[in-house]
This record gives sequence, C-alpha cells and structure tokens, in this order.
Amino acid sequence: MSSMASGTSGPRSCDTFVALPPATVDSRVIFGKNSDRPSDEVQEIVYFPAASYQAGEKLECTYIEIEQAEKTHAVVLSRPSWLWGAEMGANEHGVCIGNEAVWGREEVSDNEALLGMDLLRLGLERADTAENALAVMVDLLEKYGQGGNCMESQMVFTYHNSFLIADRKEAWVLETSGKYWAAEKIEEGTRNISNQFSITTKIDQEHPKMRDYAKSKGWWDGEKEFDFAAIYSYVNTARMTTSTGRYCEGYKLLNKHKGNITSETMMEILRDKESGINMEGGFMTTGSMVSILPQDPNLPCIHFFTGTPDPERSVFKPFIFVPNITQLVKTSSPAFGPDDPVKKKPRFLTKPDRRHELYKQHESAAVETFKAKSKEMLEQIRKLEKEKISMMESILQNGYLDVNQAVNLFSQCVEEEINTYA
Repeated sequence: MSSMASGTSGPRSCDTFVALPPATVDSRVIFGKNSDRPSDEVQEIVYFPAASYQAGEKLECTYIEIEQAEKTHAVVLSRPSWLWGAEMGANEHGVCIGNEAVWGREEVSDNEALLGMDLLRLGLERADTAENALAVMVDLLEKYGQGGNCMESQMVFTYHNSFLIADRKEAWVLETSGKYWAAEKIEEGTRNISNQFSITTKIDQEHPKMRDYAKSKGWWDGEKEFDFAAIYSYVNTARMTTSTGRYCEGYKLLNKHKGNITSETMMEILRDKESGINMEGGFMTTGSMVSILPQDPNLPCIHFFTGTPDPERSVFKPFIFVPNITQLVKTSSPAFGPDDPVKKKPRFLTKPDRRHELYKQHESAAVETFKAKSKEMLEQIRKLEKEKISMMESILQNGYLDVNQAVNLFSQCVEEEINTYA
C-alpha cells in the first residue's frame, strides 16, 4: 500500500454540502460540491439518456465488469475524463451525489474493484430517490468491493469513500471502510462532508456486521456508545466542528448563512479560497457543481456545472433534464476506445490529451488574464453567470419551463462562455 493510500501524507481533497429547509430559501434543497483532483486532470461534463438492457448484459466500469441493470435513468455527470464513474452528478429524478476520499484504520485495497466514483454513477443510474441510491450503492459494495487506483498515474492513489446523497426531500451521508459502512439521514438544516469520517453516534442504517468487525479488530469494546468516526478512524469527534481544516471551515460557512442559503450562496462557499475549499496547488478544484432541488415536484431541478478548474474564474452553467437533450459536445473529452492507456495493462504508461473544447478555451484565457484584461474578463463571465441564474430563478418563480429552450440550455451557455474567452 502506498503512503498516499494510507492518508498520512496523501492529499486532502473535495468538499460536498447540502442545505435543506429551514436553512434555505423558498423550500428548496441546495446541493454543492468542489471536486479537488490532480491539477492537470481534465473534468468533463457528460449526459447519458435513460436506457433499457437485455437480461444478462454486462457493464464495463473503470476496471471491472458487472451485471447491467434492466433500466438506467438519465444522468448528467462531472467526471475525470479517463474513468467510467463520476465525482458528482445528478439524475432525472432529482437525485444528486458527491463523493470524498477518506482514510481510517482499515487498510485501503489496491486491488481493482469498483471505484467510489463508479459506485456514485451506479447509484444515480439505478435509483429514483436518495435512500434508494444508498441501497443500490451498498449492495454493489458488498457484491464487488471497492478498490483500484483513483488517479491516472503509475503512482498509486487509493482510498475509502464517503458520499453525500440528496433528493428533493432529504439527504443521506454514506461512509465506507472497505465493505463496511454507516449511513446518517438528514431531514433538515445543513450537512457537509470532507476528507474524514463524520458520522458519529447518529447511525440510521449500517452494514449488519459493522459493529462485530470493529469488535474483532479491537477498535470497540462492545460497551461504549458506538461512534463510527471515532472507532473506524482516528478522528477526535468531540473537536470535529471546532478544529482547523476544511470540514470545520465548511461547517462554519454553512452555519453563517443558515436560513438564507440559495444556489448563489453555495457558489460563494465553493469559491472560498481562504477556507481552502476552493483548493489551489498540486491538487486543486478541477470542477464544481451546485443543484437546486425544489420540494415542489412540479418545478424542475436545476443543476449548475463549471466543467473547468477554479470556480472563482469559471461559470456555473445550468442544466435541466428534458427529453432529447442536445449532446454536450464541447464539454466532452475525446474518446480513445480500446487504445486508451487506462484499458491496457500495465495501465497508465502514457497519458493522452483529454482536454475538451471548453477546457482548452478556458485554459488559454487563464494564461491571457495573467497578462492583461483579467478584471474585464472576470466581470464578463460573472455577468453571463448572473444572467443564467436570473433566468433559472424566473422559471422556478413562474413555474413555466420552455422545453425547447431547455434542450440546448447547457450547450448554449458553454458557447456563450467560449465566445467570452475569444
């Protein structure tokens, strides 16, 4: 096992947030995530329509093949462009999921199995509520396990996973350690996850042998109150919300805005550099997502994605699920099929250029802004974003969605962003 896998010297990355009424405005659930990954990794925004499959069909995930489901829901994903799964995404039923790397007492497996990012996509494809997604993910975890390199590199980077799963009504935190897991239900207020176990004594669902396993390892005496984070990791749970670190900073930022949280508040939190939530350096925020999940089922869920690094100089672009979505060509990375170095063993001997069109334009604009025009360009892209947020707000206030316009909504905004850089 590599030192990165142990978590002692590994990068600390990603933050996921959810706010539910009464912490939010207008009876909405607000979801957000920053995906912090290697700074040269491209994150793409891709859409897959709902589909049906024949009995016995197989599905090729990042490293392993599993049984395909009879039906899959339409999904929009923000994912590292070299793998099958996703860092974050949503489905047509208003389910959103974000994941985090976590480390604890249990060693992390280097063996190739399902990545946490594969589990995330499978949860979105196969479940119509947050709780059903949790059930799908823990069933697949039990059947196939989790493991394998989580970085497009010959240097091994592995971890356990935690997930924040939300829908229009509630949210669940799922934290895993090998095949063992605990889950906590959130019905109101705010919750965030970062790169540490955070479920303590409020455990609403769990692996049937999770406590026995902890006892067998000598982590728990069977008598003391069962505190998942304290027992399965080295977290001092008494100091979790008062110590330094991104988990605590995220907790404080959510609490600061409690009662008034909107999608724009969530975007502000994701852009916060002082807290470390908008990460810079060798690991940086390579993609961001914010979703509005109205509790009124007659209103559409709206999902904003950047598809580019650093949310401070990126545009949150809206996506709404409607039939016949225009394919997201300019945020989709090139595909290399069976020749992809990820598919060949030994893996990752070479690294192809995976940049999509938006990424390239954003990258060249970032270089230009160091020379001049940075303030002007930032103002232009922020103006574009504000226009789109206002447009989405009027849809939610008026309850009217022009389906023909929504088909091209995300793609059109990408075009407008590219034109700004040009």
